[in-house]
Amino acid sequence: MTEEIKKIEDLPGVGEATAEKLIDSGYGTLESIAAATNSNLEEKAELGKKTARKIINAARESLDIGYETASDLMEKRKDVTDISTGSEELNDLLGGGVETQAITEVYGSNASGKTQLCLKTAVNVQKSKENGGLGRGTLYIDTEKTFRPERVKEIVESSEEDMDPEEVLDKIQVAQAFSSDHQILLLEEAPKIIKENNIGLIVIDSLTGKFRSEYAGRGRLADRQQKLNKHLHRIQEIADVHNLAVLVTNQVMSNPGLMFGDPTTPIGGNIVGHQSTTRIYLRKGKKNKRIARLVDSPSLPEGEAVFQISAKGIEDK
Repeated sequence: MTEEIKKIEDLPGVGEATAEKLIDSGYGTLESIAAATNSNLEEKAELGKKTARKIINAARESLDIGYETASDLMEKRKDVTDISTGSEELNDLLGGGVETQAITEVYGSNASGKTQLCLKTAVNVQKSKENGGLGRGTLYIDTEKTFRPERVKEIVESSEEDMDPEEVLDKIQVAQAFSSDHQILLLEEAPKIIKENNIGLIVIDSLTGKFRSEYAGRGRLADRQQKLNKHLHRIQEIADVHNLAVLVTNQVMSNPGLMFGDPTTPIGGNIVGHQSTTRIYLRKGKKNKRIARLVDSPSLPEGEAVFQISAKGIEDK
């Protein structure tokens, strides 16, 4: 049976109608189905519990999912690439740039440069791999109405690269999220947009804004964290399946209980901290300077980089 299953339509119990529901729900590959939970398939594709379990198990068997050697994993990670931020110093801090198959979280206070980094990366992803891009587009979820096409155009026109501003704008798919539920729904629709538009980067600016405003107070904290946790797992799943990069910004608050050091704390607690592959803290320096501190990474040492914000977006000081 394993050798015969090459696509989702080959899975037992999956007819044309079920296959269409799975694809529309973002489960258009055997890998995405194998990585799904029973509850996800039951809810998104309107399947019964037994049917969902049967489909998931068949997908896993067809892919021969299990343990593998570190050498095999190293070979697979050759598909991982980086998107340039526009600053070589910041790229070095990140080990090359914004990594695919990973969630890069950037947090900091207002005007620390979070959105500018997002906009610059959304432009750079369209460049060739030789020039620090992926030759792909961007899916941009705007939760705070900070996306400005005029700024994207300025970044492109100020760049030394031979890029057409209108073509760059046409390759950025933008959606404004009006609530946390809408934000989650936009992400669920993402796989279809990714496939149709050759998306290589997902930007969510900001990740926690809607959740923070809708789930205020300690009494609703557990509900917020559970919902945010599920959202982040889905983001990582999409990044893995489509080999794309995810760049999210995060709001901050001040920790009054901290006696020494910087009291700035990112929203979302351990849920966001554990799910983010790489965490960057931005803070303002003198004039247009910004300091980026690498807070957490599975393979990189802590450190800092200094860059500046200009008409070009992000560049070295």
